[in-house]
Order: sequence, then structure tokens, then C-alpha cells
Amino acid sequence: MIRGTTTTVDRPDAARVRSHRRGGTGPAAGAPQRARWADAAKGVCIILVVLWHVVVKDYLRIDWHLGVPVPGLWGALGEQFLPLRMPLFFTISGVFAANAVRRPWRVVARGRVAGFLYLYALWLLIHTAVLAVAPDFPTDRATSALGLLEQLTITPSNLWYLYALALYFTLAKVTRDAPRVLVVVPAGVLSAVAAAGLLETPGNRAGLYQNLVFFLAGLYLRPRIEWWAATATRRRLVLTSGAYGLALAAMALTDAQQWWGVWPLVSVVAVAFGVTAAARLERWPTLGGRLAALGRVTLPVYVIHMPVLAVLHRLLHGPVSGLGPVGQGLIALGYPVVVTGLVIGASLAAHRGLLAVRAGWLFALPGTRRPEPAR
Repeated sequence: MIRGTTTTVDRPDAARVRSHRRGGTGPAAGAPQRARWADAAKGVCIILVVLWHVVVKDYLRIDWHLGVPVPGLWGALGEQFLPLRMPLFFTISGVFAANAVRRPWRVVARGRVAGFLYLYALWLLIHTAVLAVAPDFPTDRATSALGLLEQLTITPSNLWYLYALALYFTLAKVTRDAPRVLVVVPAGVLSAVAAAGLLETPGNRAGLYQNLVFFLAGLYLRPRIEWWAATATRRRLVLTSGAYGLALAAMALTDAQQWWGVWPLVSVVAVAFGVTAAARLERWPTLGGRLAALGRVTLPVYVIHMPVLAVLHRLLHGPVSGLGPVGQGLIALGYPVVVTGLVIGASLAAHRGLLAVRAGWLFALPGTRRPEPAR
């Protein structure tokens, strides 16, 4: 899934990225216009999630013998989106959560907290069972009853986003009447401490610690974020993209990824760029509409894509590794894009199939409306 990286499970993948680098449809009718940019942002984020997993869990595991560092270039590109992908996703989650946290406790507890915990536990069990038949696929999974219990409670799995939303909604509801500074400042400090490696963060706890502040920012600053999106200009897009590029370059040149406060600060710049870019993309009817449509169905892609990728990895790893330099040269550059498209398409197809056989309980707590992971 980058951090200095967003989850601890990504750290070995990020190291592998660096070693490779050295070696070689429109919106639904009636959808509120103000939310289209946010749905477009969610669409981009889920694409980046899947692309990163394709790169680090499949692409870089292939035995490439090209003579040129094309795989390393893809790894390096994927790393540049690490400060953007999950912070932006959680910021959008907070924006959508602003109305939900005002509802009575019984509504929030069942519709959000219990709903996301149900999805997390259900899909954790599914992932554990499915990935057990793909032991060579490089991803986090429980291999014992104790390990499964740990993932269910204190050290979330690759599905940690759902787990985080349940906790974040609870915290947001509990602290709704507290002074915001007393909530946001500790969350920011926690993010900086975790990003600097000053806290033990096994499994995916780092992502849990680092992204709370972005969820709260989306929740508390929703009017300002919506204004930022509504007033996005081409000039601002150029300025924010330039600021993001400079921040990434400075962080890389000074090796400052784990300096206290640097990673959250770069992520803030990334989110400012991400909101601006999403707002500009949303104004392109074809591309923006398709991204927004994808953004409204991120949940099935999020929960289904890893088993799909595990199957594709098993099917493709041997044949692609066995190709000669010419054959590999023809596919190396576009491989991550094609496989990302296949994984997303297969995940959406599986979702439609499951709904057709009335398995909607896989995507919502029975008796509640189906949630989106970023809502």
C-alpha cells in the first residue's frame, strides 16, 4: 500500500523499491455537485492504492533481466505518491464524516462504528482464508489463531483503513464538544512521532497513528476544504504541484523522511495539491466523471483487490519472469498500468456478481445502508 511510508507493512516493500531503483462514467443523477471533486479524489486514491500494491507485491517480484532500471523507475514513481494517497483519502473521509458525527450516538455506533468493524472483521477472515492458498504472495496475513486475534484487535491487517475509520468515528463523536485544538494538536503530534519512527508500529499501526490528523482536518475544516476545491484554478494547480515536487525533492536530498514533523508537513502539501487537482479533474466531463464514478465504489475495490492480485501474481509471475529481454522489454513499461486496470476491473466485476447473488451482506452490516470506506 509509502511512508517514509504509510503503513509499517510497506516498509519492506519500500526497501525493495529502492533496491530495484539502484539495480535496474458520469456521476449518478442527483449527485450533489459539491461532492464530485471529492469522489474524483477518491477515485484517484483507490487507483493509487491498487497501483502501489501491483508494483511492490507483483511487479518488483518478477525476475526482470532488462539491462535497464525500468522496474526501479516504477518503484520510484510509486514512492512519490506515498505522502498523498492515504492522507488525501482520510481527508476526504473526514469531509464526508462531518454530517455523520452530528447524528445521535445510536446511529453513529451502528451505521459507522459497528458497520466498519463488521466489514473489517468479515473481510479479514476472507483474506486470511483466500491468501492461505497463496503462501508465496508477499502480503501481510495471519498464519495462526493468535495472529488473527492480534489483527482483529491491536495490529490491523492490510484492511486497516476500515479499522481506522471505526476508531476515528468513535473518537470524533466522543470529542465532538471538546475544543478542537485539544484534539487536533495531539493527533498531529502522534502523526509526527509515528512518522519519525519514535513509536513501535508493528503491522499497520503506523498508518493508524499517522492519518488520524488528516481525518480530523477533513472533519473540522470541511467548509475551508470545499472552498479550496470550489476556487481551484490552473495557477493554483501549478503552484501546489510545484510545492509538492519541491517538498519531495528536499525530503529526498536531505534524507529527512524520518525527521520529526517532516512527513506530516509534506503530506499537508500533498493534500493541498490533491484537492486542487481533483477539483480541476472534475471539470473534465469524461475523465472527471469516470473518476467520480469509481470514487463512489471504492469499498468493493478496496476489499477485493488483494485476493485478485494474488491470483494474477500466481498466474503471471512465472511466465513473465521466463520471457527473454526482448519480450520483457515490450511489456515492462506498461505492465503496472495494465495489471492495475485488470485488478480494478475484476474487483468491480466480482462486486456486481456478488450483489447479483444477493451477497450484499459482504459490503454492509445487515440492516444498515452500504457505506463507502471514505464516507
